[in-house]
Amino acid sequence: MSTTEQPAGAHGHDDTELAEFGYKPELKRTLGNFHTFAAGISYISILTGTFQLFYFGYGSGGPAYWWSWPMVFIGQFMVALCFAELAARYPVAGSVYNWSKKIGNPHLGWLAGWMMLVASIVSISAVALAYQLTLPQISSAFQIVGDGTGKYDVATNAVVLAAVLILFTTLVNAFGVKLMARINTAGVFIELIATVVLIVLFAVHITRGPQVVLETNGTGADYGTGYLGAFLVASLASAYVMYGFDTASSLGEECLDPSRNAPRAIIRAIVASFVLGGLILLLALMSVSSLKGEKLSTDGLQYVVLDVLGPTAGKAMLWCVLIAVTVCALAVHTAAIRLAFAMARDNNLPASSRLAKVSPRFQTPVLPTVIIGILALSILVVNIRQPQIFTVVTSIGIIMIYLAYLGVTTPMLVARLRGRWQPAGDGKFSLGRWGLLVNIVAVVWGAGMTLNLIWPRAAVYNAAAPYHWYLRWGAVLFVAVIAGGGFAYYWFVQRHRTGVLAEHSLEGTAKQAAPGGGPVVSSAAD
Repeated sequence: MSTTEQPAGAHGHDDTELAEFGYKPELKRTLGNFHTFAAGISYISILTGTFQLFYFGYGSGGPAYWWSWPMVFIGQFMVALCFAELAARYPVAGSVYNWSKKIGNPHLGWLAGWMMLVASIVSISAVALAYQLTLPQISSAFQIVGDGTGKYDVATNAVVLAAVLILFTTLVNAFGVKLMARINTAGVFIELIATVVLIVLFAVHITRGPQVVLETNGTGADYGTGYLGAFLVASLASAYVMYGFDTASSLGEECLDPSRNAPRAIIRAIVASFVLGGLILLLALMSVSSLKGEKLSTDGLQYVVLDVLGPTAGKAMLWCVLIAVTVCALAVHTAAIRLAFAMARDNNLPASSRLAKVSPRFQTPVLPTVIIGILALSILVVNIRQPQIFTVVTSIGIIMIYLAYLGVTTPMLVARLRGRWQPAGDGKFSLGRWGLLVNIVAVVWGAGMTLNLIWPRAAVYNAAAPYHWYLRWGAVLFVAVIAGGGFAYYWFVQRHRTGVLAEHSLEGTAKQAAPGGGPVVSSAAD
């Protein structure tokens, strides 16, 4: 991220929307179509998500869990369409935060931004934990702690490997956006090629027909509602993957022609992820030598790759998965930095002037980069001896992201119903007469899946020893503390200070009085 100011009029048409928020153009516009697409798809990361969570979906719902993939896609696609329409109208950094603030109110915007920021930090930890699912499969040398059979070997080793990755993403982001962009673009290119190759290799090794996705493996036997209960649990594996497409818009202040570029990037990222990820899951089930045994529900797709392709080709593919995990963690960290920058620019975080300051040498906000990395590491350390770390940490991050998304789609729906929503004109992306229906589905979907995600079921949060009440209720408690405690701090302290910092403000922009005192960029009625 650079604060090099643009020559007068160089990108005037790209900066029009910034004036509505009271921001002066500071970030250098260099990103094109593929860069913004890469940002969205690297955050979703097809290989990272499917390889990290296949074991959970299959173990919870059997092969039939595959149907959760199109189900989640339809729901998230409705959200993505709403976001695409917003990106065409407001292509600004910290997209979720600024959208919620603009179409809702400053209080809701702060809460959505806060939830998204914490969720992004938690997601860095969750993504980094995927190293444990891949590296020891490549070589036992990567099982640094014990031999993997001890009570805490896997959980502790996961923290060690994840810490290495987080240190890497912190250093790369601290040294500037150019290095990050090169690594991200190369990583996404490798991931896309590897994904297509994997699909082809699975296809030529098919041993059974597509009817495999009708098998439940008797997973509904332990639920009063039958397979529906098992399916709702298993569907979390898909819900954990298909998010983060808003990152393409969060780069809006750094890409060319963002009001046209960002909406296309959002839609392309989620559609590509659905098609390629769905094929990987389907063909994996059709090509694995046997659906029996525990390996599918413990080692997941890593086991399938080695089983179908053999040790040499299989391990080569796992190295590609490792690259995808690395790029995904890097993208999540990068998105978190931009969100922190956007909130700090509005004086909406403690020590905002320092957090919003960009290093003239590295042309990136170094302080939030380091702080976010330290916080992500601390989440791992707290859970170092907890075998439940994968599911609990991942679930907490996703729940808060779904809540943050609701903080955008809900006020957008209210604005539509009140006739206040005006999409971008001039032929830019718009849902037209389908907008209301799409928005309603997006809100209903978001609320329903949030409830499914946060429900304190033992099958999700405490499926294996040690059985602690705080693990089962961990998601509810953590989210409640983060949301309630964070908003209490904002209401009693931060809201009285909020307003665009002078060094980031557009000269001559009129500022209105905030409901709680202090200047704000815009009101919901704008």
